[in-house]
Amino acid sequence: MKYIYIALGFLFFGIGAVGVVLPILPTTPFLLLASFCFAKGSERFNKWFKSTKLYQNNLESFEKNRSMTFKTKLCILIPVSIMLIIAFFMMNNIGGRITIILLIIVKYYYFLFKIKTIPAGELRA
Repeated sequence: MKYIYIALGFLFFGIGAVGVVLPILPTTPFLLLASFCFAKGSERFNKWFKSTKLYQNNLESFEKNRSMTFKTKLCILIPVSIMLIIAFFMMNNIGGRITIILLIIVKYYYFLFKIKTIPAGELRA
């Protein structure tokens, strides 16, 4: 099972790294999954992952303080919102459209009111 977690960690890390370049692919959720998998799979890989710039720039403040910079929040919210809006207009099912609207509302509520916003200077504090 340990090797499966390590393999999944690298898979999610790779997808998250691609998400840095492609704006339609969210980075943070995949890096969170990679962090979880590396923590379950191997202490060595977990330490390596936490030493990468990708982790430090996107997840470190959230994992330590349950907070994010405004820029990080926008980098998560905007691409996902664009994908949900596209799905909304492509869907003819009223139930599906209502689900997408509720998902957008819950997502923005959570990010704006449940995750603390910190200044960029406090990122590594």
